[in-house]
Amino acid sequence: MASVHVRVEQSRFTVDKALLTQNCEYFRALFESGMRECQQEEIYLGGLSTTGFKITLEVLAGGRPILDCDEIVEAIECAAFLQVEKLAKHLVDIINSSNCLVMYHAAATYGLLGLYHSSALFIRDMYSEFQDDLGCLPQELVDYIKSLIPSRFVGVASHSPSLELLQDPSRTICYLDEEERRWKKLTHLPVEASTSMSGVAVLDNKLYIVGGVRGVNKEVVELCFCYDAENDSWNRLPSPQQLRYSLTLIGHEDHLYAIGGEHERTIMSSVEKYQVSAGTWSFTSQLPRPAAGAACAKAMSRIFVCLWKPMDTTDIYEYDPSSEQWILITTLILQQSYGHCMVAHRDNLYVMRNGPSDDFLRCMIDRFNITTGQWTALAGQYVNSKGALFTAAVRGDSVFTVNRMLTLVYSIEQTKWKPKKEMQGFPRSGSMQTFLLRLPRSSQKLTSILGDSDQDLDLNKSSAEP
Repeated sequence: MASVHVRVEQSRFTVDKALLTQNCEYFRALFESGMRECQQEEIYLGGLSTTGFKITLEVLAGGRPILDCDEIVEAIECAAFLQVEKLAKHLVDIINSSNCLVMYHAAATYGLLGLYHSSALFIRDMYSEFQDDLGCLPQELVDYIKSLIPSRFVGVASHSPSLELLQDPSRTICYLDEEERRWKKLTHLPVEASTSMSGVAVLDNKLYIVGGVRGVNKEVVELCFCYDAENDSWNRLPSPQQLRYSLTLIGHEDHLYAIGGEHERTIMSSVEKYQVSAGTWSFTSQLPRPAAGAACAKAMSRIFVCLWKPMDTTDIYEYDPSSEQWILITTLILQQSYGHCMVAHRDNLYVMRNGPSDDFLRCMIDRFNITTGQWTALAGQYVNSKGALFTAAVRGDSVFTVNRMLTLVYSIEQTKWKPKKEMQGFPRSGSMQTFLLRLPRSSQKLTSILGDSDQDLDLNKSSAEP
């Protein structure tokens, strides 16, 4: 299809015609219309800015630019007018506390509905921080934000299923009521579900539990489950083709990825993906080397995994779903650098690792910026009593960490994490896994489980077997 010249304001661009046809609904319709303009060597786009069109071409070429607020408005205008889905997705990926209000207002103005909803959710999750700034928005936009449900910090203790319906508190999934500063019961795990050495992930506000073990002999659990918070219901999933425990599970665009893990005490490098819409598992490219319990995070809709390579080395790989390849992004070489947990904030990955002399009670945090490719060490050491930092979850500009004694929320700052507020610790013993869910308002009226006796826990509530 060769090239076409596109004039925007006083600038003239020479662009591959196929690139425009494949990625822009506007150009696809134009070139297929048979109109006189589609035969011209030069097409004039009125009403758009040169900056916005440059950003559009950069994103279509595979770039992931970080934009200031003026550039964001111009990019939104182009994404809406030219109907560029790839650009709209990139704008969703770069929503943060510095630009979310601009994103929200501009997306509403130009009718970019996906970005409009995503930025509103982001603002809702940080509502207390933005409450004084919402006066700059039209009232209908403020009302829409208020109508949304904020995400909650949710945790589940390590539970190994038994053959009998026992009054086992570890079967309880709990959420943090931040207004009352304590944990409350959300639901119970199905009797046959395991959260002991299982993979746990959230995708499209549904909780997935895959694999795990029962008993001291680490008998692998075949059954997998999905919890729908909206309906307060559990459903079964097909098992992966390769049963596994100590796996890493992460969700991305209609897929769950079961990464590595163990089977019969053998560490594996195999990776499977589950397509939620089709309900099927299939193998994808193996890890570069075997790994169990690998630290994993998503930043700007990109999947990153930490792999240890002793001595004192952590490699970070990115998984590219389109090519199904693992790509080495960076290597951290420091004493005790083995990354035990990794979380993402904006375009940064934060890797939590042991303190000096393999000290788990003190934790070091290193930050890797995926845009610049630079490492930075956060100032100071962080209390990691009973592995609290290894269960971290990020919401907005905050990091939630928890153990049985204390729930501690940090504010993410440029050079450090600053303690922000403290709440009650998780009311269950043993290891735990944490995540974020948007819970229907009705479920948030449940009574606190703190101080309840086992007899007060309704084991039939929300745990009907599928």
